[in-house]
Amino acid sequence: MEKILMTRAGYTALNEELKTLKSVERPAIIQAIAEARELGDLSENAEYHSAREKQSFIEGRIKELEGILSLTDVIDPKTLSGPVKFSATVTIVDEDTDEEKTYQIVGEHEADIERGLLNIKSPLARALIGKDEGDSVEVRTPGGEKSYEILKIAYI
Repeated sequence: MEKILMTRAGYTALNEELKTLKSVERPAIIQAIAEARELGDLSENAEYHSAREKQSFIEGRIKELEGILSLTDVIDPKTLSGPVKFSATVTIVDEDTDEEKTYQIVGEHEADIERGLLNIKSPLARALIGKDEGDSVEVRTPGGEKSYEILKIAYI
């Protein structure tokens, strides 16, 4: 199987979610199912069916997280330097609007564009990989072609 690249912060966040699901969510839903069973007729028991559905979701997410974490290769950005690569924090400027943005290039399981965590498989990240400060990149977006200049590359 292919290794999944992830930053230490992303790995820690997924591992914490897994621990919470196993130690808090799973026991709570087991208790909710037991209480719903005590109410009698299961065929018309909405609480029971809802709890079983939630249990199914929790168990599925646990299996998904265990699979992801077992294939994870944690990359420490502090050990890297040079052109843009995985885990780099890149400050770019839109060449048309002069709007500056800073993104960290991360794995798909930890990406969150609202927090500046850019999926390595995104068109922008793919365009940035291998480039240096001062380079310009062209990116095809749903709104058309965009040009960005790389202002700064950091590995923090």
